[in-house]
This record gives sequence, C-alpha cells and structure tokens, in this order.
Amino acid sequence: MTGQPPIIPLSPRGRLGVETLIEKSHAAPMDLNQVVPWRTGVDRQGVPKKMEHCWIYGTPWFDALTDAQRHEVLWLENARDVSMFILLEQTLPPLYMGYLNAHADALAPDVREYLMIFSKEEIMHTLMFRRYMKVARLPLFGAPDGLHEMLTVQLPKMHPVAGIIATLLLEWVAELSAMFVSQDDVVEPLTREMFYQHHLEEARHIAFGRWVGESFFEHAPDEQATQMRQMMRGLMARLVPQFTYNPEIARHTSFAFPIACGDQSAIDAVRYSERSLALNDRRFAPLYAWLRKVGVS
Repeated sequence: MTGQPPIIPLSPRGRLGVETLIEKSHAAPMDLNQVVPWRTGVDRQGVPKKMEHCWIYGTPWFDALTDAQRHEVLWLENARDVSMFILLEQTLPPLYMGYLNAHADALAPDVREYLMIFSKEEIMHTLMFRRYMKVARLPLFGAPDGLHEMLTVQLPKMHPVAGIIATLLLEWVAELSAMFVSQDDVVEPLTREMFYQHHLEEARHIAFGRWVGESFFEHAPDEQATQMRQMMRGLMARLVPQFTYNPEIARHTSFAFPIACGDQSAIDAVRYSERSLALNDRRFAPLYAWLRKVGVS
C-alpha cells in the first residue's frame, strides 16, 4: 500500500471488526457437501414460509386461489428469493476482484484479504443455492429490470465505496426478506437450515458494508456524501417494491395467475398496499434504522 489514504477507508472500530470477520471466516468455512443434509431432499409437501407471508395474502386475488394453488405460489415465491441470491452473489466476486486488481496498491491488507474472503464465500453461496434449486425442482427467476446491468456494467466503473454500499443495500434487503419468512418452525427443514447457514456468513458481509458506509459518511466532503445518499435513495426506491412483489411469478405457475405480468395497476396495488408497507416496515426495520443513521431517509 502506498502512502496515500486507503481507497476503502475504515474507522478504528471498523478495522478491528474486519479482523474479527477474517478470523471467523477462516475458522468455519462453508462446506458445500455438509452445509445441509442434501440426502434428505426438500419436502415440497411442506411449506417454505407461512401462508400469511404470501405476497398477495389478504387480497381478492389470494382469496380466489385454491389451497393447492396457494401452496404452489409459496414455493415459487421461495424460488424468487433464492434466484435473487444467485443472481446477486454470482456477480459480486468479479466486481470485488475487479476493485482489488484495479486498486491493489491503495487497499489496506486486511481489507484486501476480506474482499477475497467475501468473494470466495459468495461463490460457495451461489453453488449452494443452485444445488438447492435443483434438489427442490424450482425454476430460476430472471433479474429485476436494471439489476444485472448495474452489477456488471455500472458498479465496476464506480468508486469501490459506492459499489460496496450498493452491494450492502442489495444483500441486506435480500437477507432480511429471506430470514423474516424462513426461520419459523413450520418451514420445510432443509429450506430453513439452508437460509440459516447462509445467514451466518451473510451477516458478516453486511457488517463489512455497514462499516465501510459509516466510515465514508464520517469523512466524505458534503458534495460526495450528498451524491452517495442520492444513489442510495434511488436504489432503495427500486429494490423494496421489486422484493415486495415480482410479476414474473405469473410465468411460472401451472395455472392462470390472477395478476398478469403487464398489469401494472394490480402490481402497484400489491406493492403499495397498507399491508405490504406495514410488512416492509417490520422486516426491513434494521436497514431502515441504519439508513436514518447515515442520513438517508
């Protein structure tokens, strides 16, 4: 590292935290074959989440479905959640390795090491989620509009701190959404355990992103901080509605789904209903609190 300030600065607390993250990652790396009991399979007669967590629960569209159709919808919603992790986490290793290679002399050694660990863990997560989709016989959903381009084209051209903060928001939304619905006792056992094992490493990734973001806002000039907050607000304004309801589900059901892919009025009715807004306030509460902390309302 040169005598210049590090390109990814961290506060003293953040530096100590990253050292702890590195130790924990090396102490218990994920083993793909052992992370969950793959031989038991996924019991599709069980549920991946409670019925009340269905995207359209409490609407006339939900009421019109049969019990079998509701069960199918729950599993497809779970497929979307897993798909989002796959689509996100398979793009992060090239993004972070790109930052490492482009700015090798401007990275603190511990940050460089954690970027490599982060990337390795995301590859393992992608392998785990893809194996799960195969075992559970679930379809892969596509990326929401603009997400793949942002991760593969836009973020590699941006400052590494901007890329890490954007990644933080994406991962945090996905993780909070998945953990909120997957850890109940009624959830199919392998599904519940897989999300829990993923969370053990993902929580460390989120902590790293938070420390990078907090260090940035502590020291960034006002103009740069304002631009970063604008980027974050714009990303959150897209992310939360996309996670609340994904219209692609209509392409995967074995029956005519009551909300067509192009019915924007119905899609918005689900995304911005009082129930959906209240649900998002609950499941995304830790993220919303952090955004307020760094001045992003």
